[in-house]
Parts: sequence; C-alpha cells; structure tokens
Amino acid sequence: MIYWIIATLAAFYIKGLCGFANTLVFTSILSFGVANINISPVELILGYPTNMTISWKERKSIDLKIVLPLSVMVIIGSFIGAFFLKNTDTSIIKIIFGILVVIVGIEMLFRELAKKKAKNSRILLIVIGVISGLLCGLYGVGALLGAYIGRTTDNPKAFKANICTVFIIENTFRILMYLFYGILNINMLKRAVMLSPFMLVGLGAGMYSAGRINEQIVKRIVIIVLIISGVALIKFG
Repeated sequence: MIYWIIATLAAFYIKGLCGFANTLVFTSILSFGVANINISPVELILGYPTNMTISWKERKSIDLKIVLPLSVMVIIGSFIGAFFLKNTDTSIIKIIFGILVVIVGIEMLFRELAKKKAKNSRILLIVIGVISGLLCGLYGVGALLGAYIGRTTDNPKAFKANICTVFIIENTFRILMYLFYGILNINMLKRAVMLSPFMLVGLGAGMYSAGRINEQIVKRIVIIVLIISGVALIKFG
C-alpha cells in the first residue's frame, strides 16, 4: 500500500502544479509491480475530482474554442484507440508518440527561452490535436494534449483551465466505457476512496506551490514535465 500512497502524493502534486502528467507519474511508479489494468481505473477515479477542482478554480480562463474541438478529438481517439489495442502492437505506437512529445516539448522550450511569439501553424496544431486525442484515447495520457494546449494558451492558468476541462469530458467518457466493459469494479473504487486523502494532500500542495512560483517559471516547469513525459512514454513503451 505504501507504493500506492507515494504514487498518489507524487502524481497529484504534479497535477496541482502543472495541470497534467499525473497519469504518467502514477503509472510509472506502480507499473513495476502492478498490472496497468489495475492502475488506470484507480487513477481515473482519483483524477476526476482534481480536474473538476482545477477547472472550477481557473474557470475564467476556459476557452470553448480550445476545449470543444479537442474534446471531440479525444472521444474519437478513444474509439480509434480501441481498434489499435485489438489489432496492433501498441508499445510501438507509444514509443512513436513519446518521440513526438519530446520533439514538441523541446521546440516549446526553445521558443520560451528565446521569448519567440511566432504565429502557430494551423496545420501543425490540427495534426498535434488529432494525435493528442488518439494518445489520450489509447492510454489516458495527456502529454501531447498538453503540448497542443501549451501552444494555444498564454499563461499557466489558461493552460490548466483548458486541459482539465478537456480531461473532465474525457474522464466521464472513459468511466462509462470502463463500467461497460467491467474494467472498473468495487475493489478499485474502495482503493480510490482509501487513497483520496493523499490525493487531496498532493493536489493542495501542488496548487499552493503553483500560486507562489513566478508564472514564467511554472510555464517552463510545465514544458520540462512535458518532455519528461515523452521520455517516460519511450522508456515504458
């Protein structure tokens, strides 16, 4: 149980600080001894209220022009993801996506360090958006989704508001899908309830830290976490 507690505290501290990457942190810590099918449903239940909390706190920064198209992409990605899970070697797909996340993250870091405000390519944003939906649908991982929203928002509050709102829609859809397929059961719900106090501590500490760190530093932390997320996808592919 101690590893579950450590994973929960670490994952939701990052969630409170950056708005995403909790799934990768949670899964990375537990995947050495626990099957992914037993990890994802628990993390999904724990993450659902955190997305609601952050979205509500930053609700003034929600932009439906970002949220609605991405939500559609994520839901479509879930269906496409189910096809890939049945018919292809998804470890190869995960590695490819990890490389894409690292490339996009490094490009964002260089732009941030150089303070370049170049206009985003609409075609590139569409490509990133579609692939991010597929990645989120396949693994529940929002790394490339973070890359997309990071390129379309100007500050950490807007970033967290929009990514967490998309996650609320994606989480709702995935909870229903998990219930339909019997992946989510009563034992997982009990474990999630037991871990909830540690989730609240981690989330609260992360949000407290974010509120006391310079916005520019937080933005760079988000980009660095994004790059680490991509490396984790490659490593655990």
